[in-house]
Amino acid sequence: MRILSKRQVKDLVLYSPQHIARLEAAGQFPKRVKLGQCRVGWVEQEVLDWLQDRLDRRDSSTDTPE
Repeated sequence: MRILSKRQVKDLVLYSPQHIARLEAAGQFPKRVKLGQCRVGWVEQEVLDWLQDRLDRRDSSTDTPE
């Protein structure tokens, strides 16, 4: 298991830390893991699964550009 830092998650999903926090609070992003008093991280596989879900929804979309 690999834990991603806030910077790694930001670079991976291309969202600002504030937007990631909003998604997380709304239950729409994997929850962070508290690693220490001032350190958090995210389980890499959970973030990758979240990204894969976005890709799957994009690929199954019936919308076609006109």
